[in-house]
Amino acid sequence: MSRSGYSEDYDGDDYGIANLYAANIRRALDGKRGQAFLHEMAAALDAMPEKRLIANDIVRSDGACCALGSVAIARGKSSADLVDVAPEDGKRVARFFGIAECLAREVEYENDDNGPWCGDETPEQRWVRMRAWVEKNLRKEAT
Repeated sequence: MSRSGYSEDYDGDDYGIANLYAANIRRALDGKRGQAFLHEMAAALDAMPEKRLIANDIVRSDGACCALGSVAIARGKSSADLVDVAPEDGKRVARFFGIAECLAREVEYENDDNGPWCGDETPEQRWVRMRAWVEKNLRKEAT
């Protein structure tokens, strides 16, 4: 099973559980807190001096970061602040960022495991893909 909460075994009731999990992610993304976080992430990604994202870590000691890590850096956090926050621990990641656990897991999944190049993606390509994912999930407010 991946960190996103999806399972590769969709027999019997598992398919219904996967659909329920996907619905929870959609609600987390569309909710007030999720939208605020996506706006914050978009700004953090745009503010990065080097448009590069890493996989499998939040923020490294050299300042390299994933999409979630860009928000941490924008908030003034460093790798030292994240010592007890392992990327695999969705609950701690969610608590650290103040978002729903399923949203934390989904952002991690999108950043680390959902690239079309299956590991051959460059950090620059990952940044472009993640910035597009954030934009795709931002609600367009009626004016």
